[in-house]
Amino acid sequence: MAADPPVQAPPRRSAMTIGAVCKALLPEFPDISISKIRYLEDQKLLSPKRTPGGYRLYSQGDVTRLRTILRLQRDEFLPLRVIRQELASGRTDAPEAGAGPRDGRRTARTAVTVRERGTMHSLDDVLEETGADAGLVRELEEFGVIRGETRAGARYYDETEREIVRAVNELARYGVGGRNLRVFRTSADREAALLQQLLGPALRSRNPEKRKEAIETLENLAAVATHLKHLLLIRDLRKLAG
Repeated sequence: MAADPPVQAPPRRSAMTIGAVCKALLPEFPDISISKIRYLEDQKLLSPKRTPGGYRLYSQGDVTRLRTILRLQRDEFLPLRVIRQELASGRTDAPEAGAGPRDGRRTARTAVTVRERGTMHSLDDVLEETGADAGLVRELEEFGVIRGETRAGARYYDETEREIVRAVNELARYGVGGRNLRVFRTSADREAALLQQLLGPALRSRNPEKRKEAIETLENLAAVATHLKHLLLIRDLRKLAG
């Protein structure tokens, strides 16, 4: 009786370079960049292997971990400190794309980026997708929180403005009105002015590579500033709760 043929082990997937990882994740995370991946490594959230020449090589486990980190940032707005704790507790299986927080609610949020406005959405689409009413959108325009634009007699809003409407609609459930949003707008204007002061010359450069690098730096600085603002808010709220 002939012996059974030896069982062949499944081929191991080869490691990926940082550029390949960035390209693979781009469809799901439009704001991904090589500098952002490096920043997460600097924060000790990723530990890819290195070749003798110093090049990073990411295993499939590294890519899964990175995808988890990016989804937790995008869908649950978790700061890096909390994400680090989540990963340490064994959370490596990322939720499905578009899944909301783990309290059972599903709130579809879209990643936004400073590089482009993305798809334009009609007022009707914004109202349907966010659950807001037209009065709230008008109020946000009156207070300059969103701007929109008129095309063929209809109002249209970019993806960032749509997500602003979604966030404000959630705040409205707790009694936060349009007038209260001035504090958010003022804070954002001041942060944008600071970042413009730091990176303005590079952003206006005629050198495409220099300008691209400046945009990536701008996105990373914005992420760090958002994390810092979150920590400061938690600190002050802790005083109220205590």
